[in-house]
Amino acid sequence: MGDNNNNSENAVIYYSLEEISKNTGLNGTKCWIIYKNIVYDVSDYITEHPGGSELVTEYGGKESTKAFDDAGHSTDAKNMLKPYKIGELAMEDRNQKGVKKNIKSPDTPYRRGCLNIVSCGLLG
Repeated sequence: MGDNNNNSENAVIYYSLEEISKNTGLNGTKCWIIYKNIVYDVSDYITEHPGGSELVTEYGGKESTKAFDDAGHSTDAKNMLKPYKIGELAMEDRNQKGVKKNIKSPDTPYRRGCLNIVSCGLLG
């Protein structure tokens, strides 16, 4: 579980995208999200999320930074994440310029956001 490159108590644990993608919050799995290259286990929080658990599990096992920021979360909401931190995204899996490294979990259904539907001309 994770890659611990240091034996000290404060060592950072690094998780690969592949390992994170298995923790979708669906089918009895933990719900891990990535926010700004930090990995959070939000399993114990999803039922308390004011917008509903589906909004969290939609990003379970995936990068959630853009969606989290686009939702306009407050500083308080960002601070609420801190106790759920379990590690960081492995260096080799962090976004590189022009390369998106996100693995879609096979348990996660494809969802098109409202903006995608509007921009495709399917609404209105």
